[in-house]
Amino acid sequence: MGNADRITIENRRFDEERALYNLHHVDVTRCVFAGPADGESALKEARDVRLADCRFSLRYPLWHAQGFRVTRTEMDDRTRAAIWYAGDGDISDSDLNGVKALRECRRVRIDRCRIASPEFGWKCEDVEMTDSSVESEYLFLDSRRVRLRGVRMKGKYSFQYVDGLEIDGCDLDTKDAFWHSKNATVRDSVIRGEYLAWFSDGLTLVNCTVIGTQPLCYCTRLKLVNCTMIDADLAFEYSDVDAEINGHIVSVKNPRSGRITADSVGEIIRENAVMDCTGEVAIRPPRAGA
Repeated sequence: MGNADRITIENRRFDEERALYNLHHVDVTRCVFAGPADGESALKEARDVRLADCRFSLRYPLWHAQGFRVTRTEMDDRTRAAIWYAGDGDISDSDLNGVKALRECRRVRIDRCRIASPEFGWKCEDVEMTDSSVESEYLFLDSRRVRLRGVRMKGKYSFQYVDGLEIDGCDLDTKDAFWHSKNATVRDSVIRGEYLAWFSDGLTLVNCTVIGTQPLCYCTRLKLVNCTMIDADLAFEYSDVDAEINGHIVSVKNPRSGRITADSVGEIIRENAVMDCTGEVAIRPPRAGA
């Protein structure tokens, strides 16, 4: 269907329930969704909808939308649970500030956005986020095939139960991220947190800096390539690990299997283990001229 067949709605204000329900092939431009009627689900079940330069202050605006595009749009903190059960979407240059902004969605691309949304991105599949900032607790809980590039993130319990995660060139300020995650790869990133990635399976860190206490315990198929660890004490407890660390590790405790190589380790702890722990810790010979 060509652009001549599209509907255009612009410079309007809507506040009633399901104000633009089940619209197809529509451009919504410079509209405001707010007002005393406080209606929900403004664009529910929309198909092939393009939103530009709009402002939302009502709940559930884009539930079950398919083929949606959102650009230069603000969803304030009253826009609760904005995009659920939706698919094939693009969101760019926008602000998403309502709780639970994205859930159970498929094939969504997010670019150059600013997100402040507790519980963002739960149970989603095939989500790509680039050049954005996000503040959220439990970011992308139980999601599948998520990719982040150039993202600045602040949160607490990020990427729990995620399966198929790729992170490139990001700055993550989190707490116990990656718990129970599967098949996650993080490259060229900084990760600040406590109790990082416990119980993860198939986590690979490449050219990363890991900062914080008691990281990477109870892991299986854990691999670190050319990484740096700062303030990392009691690391790798009960993990199956292959790690090449540049610089110093404060302490390593009871690695279950594999090999950890570093320039120096403050303390290697082998005591009170509840299972057989055969992991090796190797100190790299000093480099010539060091």
